[in-house]
Amino acid sequence: MKKSLRVVEGALFVALSLTPAVLPTITFAQTQDDDKSVKQDVRDAGHSTKEATKTTGSKVKKGTKKVVNKSATKTTETADKVALKTKP
Repeated sequence: MKKSLRVVEGALFVALSLTPAVLPTITFAQTQDDDKSVKQDVRDAGHSTKEATKTTGSKVKKGTKKVVNKSATKTTETADKVALKTKP
């Protein structure tokens, strides 16, 4: 059992060690035409990310407003209850 675990760990170590050397080689092995399409893909991805960020930010802002307003309402209600109980 321990031997097989060591073999698996060794194979995983070797595979992960070689990954940083293989990935850049694959990436830079493109032609000029591929390079242009890759640049456009990166631009498109950037625009998509920008739009997604704006949408998420808007939703977070709206949710935060709801929470703050509800908290303020509950605080006011509680303060009114305390004021009624503490009247002489």
